[in-house]
Amino acid sequence: MDPGMSSEVLASVADRAYDRIRSDIIFGRLAPARRLRLERLTRDYEASVSTLREILSRLTSEGLVRTEGQRGFEVAPVSADDFRDIAALRLLLESHALELSFARGDLEWEGAVVAAHHKLAVMERRMLAGAADAAELWKRYDREFHQALIGACGSQTLLDTFAGVYDQYLRYQMVAVIFRGAPAVDEHRILLDCALGRDAAKACDTLRHHVEGCVASAMAAGTLA
Repeated sequence: MDPGMSSEVLASVADRAYDRIRSDIIFGRLAPARRLRLERLTRDYEASVSTLREILSRLTSEGLVRTEGQRGFEVAPVSADDFRDIAALRLLLESHALELSFARGDLEWEGAVVAAHHKLAVMERRMLAGAADAAELWKRYDREFHQALIGACGSQTLLDTFAGVYDQYLRYQMVAVIFRGAPAVDEHRILLDCALGRDAAKACDTLRHHVEGCVASAMAAGTLA
């Protein structure tokens, strides 16, 4: 990296490297328990060793990276117990945010929810047709839909906290490649109808089946053993 770069340019480089590494961990391109060797990362992400140390320390605080003492860093490993805990936390946060969002949502919010569901539904049809290469985009739209549902909750702190937990949940889904097919598609459609009809009770019940079904599928598949 050019030592003559301005502080603004250096910050931009660091932000891009952080976003790329974080995305690669969440979407499984950097596998769980993989050693993160700084010399390799400097080439792959075009950032200095000092910048990478700061990034990995930040990701450690987010639970996506783990320190190995004197050995450096590794991608946080996965386990069935951790997935259950993350799923329970996601359900708690999203259920609360859903109730707030349904009570406060306006026409603009409804439009955002409908648009997000449309994109998700298109990708779900591709997944149902067997397009395995669509998995990452499917999950990106899945995340967008669930974030849209709670987008009117009125609390940025709640939105930010949920986003961090959801990304950890998403990482498990990508590791296990969990797509439950028609049941999940139906649950998303019910959540859309609940949003438009402001039926928070049914939405929370559907969300519980949605999350618990995902966890049950992962346990049955044995991919997190």
